[in-house]
Amino acid sequence: MGDSPTVRTVPAGAVRFGPAEPLAFILGPCVIESRDHAVDLAVEIAAIGRRTGCPVVFKASFDKANRTSITSYRGPGLTKGLPVLEAVKVRTGLPILTDIHEAAQAAPVAEVADVLQIPAFLCRQTDLLVAAARTGRTVNVKKGQFLAPDDMRHVVGKLTEAGGTDILLTERGTTFGYHNLVVDMRGLPMLRALGFPVVFDVTHSLQLPGAGDGVTSGLAEYIEPLAQAGVGAGVDGVFMEVHEEPSRAKSDAANALALDLVEPLLRRLVAIDRIVRRG
Repeated sequence: MGDSPTVRTVPAGAVRFGPAEPLAFILGPCVIESRDHAVDLAVEIAAIGRRTGCPVVFKASFDKANRTSITSYRGPGLTKGLPVLEAVKVRTGLPILTDIHEAAQAAPVAEVADVLQIPAFLCRQTDLLVAAARTGRTVNVKKGQFLAPDDMRHVVGKLTEAGGTDILLTERGTTFGYHNLVVDMRGLPMLRALGFPVVFDVTHSLQLPGAGDGVTSGLAEYIEPLAQAGVGAGVDGVFMEVHEEPSRAKSDAANALALDLVEPLLRRLVAIDRIVRRG
C-alpha cells in the first residue's frame, strides 16, 4: 500500500506527503493560547523534528468554532491569530496548517498558512471547499464523523472541480454511539484509494465528544497503541495535538499528547513505517 503509484505527492510548504516520501507529522496545540505559548511550543516541536529527522508541519487553530459550550475558549480569532502563526513560521521555518470555518476566511488565511484545514463537521460545505481550493493552497479535509470513507469521493470532487490539485484526506474517527468514536482501520486504505495521501488524526480519534460536562473528554492513554496501529495500516502522515502540560490546555486537554512523549513516539512510528514500506 505504501508504494502505490496511484497516490499523488502533496506539498505542505517544504514538507511533502506521499507514497515515496518519509512519514510526515502534523503537530501542535489545539488552539492558539497566546503568541508566546505558540512560538515556544513550535520551537520545541521543530527541535524534535530535527533530532528525529521527521518532517513536521505545525498546527494550531486561531478559532475553534465548534466548541461544546458557548463559554469554552475559542482562540484569539482571525485578526489576532494570523500574526501568531506568521511568527511561528518566521521563528521555526515550519510549514503552517490551520482551520477555516467560513469561505471568507480562505483567502486571508492562505496568505500565511501552507495548508487550509476543513473541520470534519464542515467537510460537506460546498462553498467552504470551493473557496479553499481556489486559493491554490493544499487543502486538508477531515472526514466527517458521520461519513463512510467512500463518501469522501464527493468531497474530493468538489475540490477538484474548483481547481484544487493538492489534497490531503484525514481520518479522525467515526461516531460510535453516544460520546464515543471508533476508528475502522479499513477506512485508511479506502480513503487512500481516492488517489490522495491519507493522514491519521490520532488524538481527535480518541475524543469522547461532549462527555465532559460542557467540554469534550478523551482517552489520551491510548494515543500510542492507536498511532502504531494506524501507521501499521499504512498512512502518509500522522496528526497529533501536542501540549507541554495537557491538563492545562485550553482546548482538547483530555486527548492531547504530552510534549515529553512526542519524540519517543515519533521514533517508534517511523520504525513501524519503514517496515510497512519495505513490505
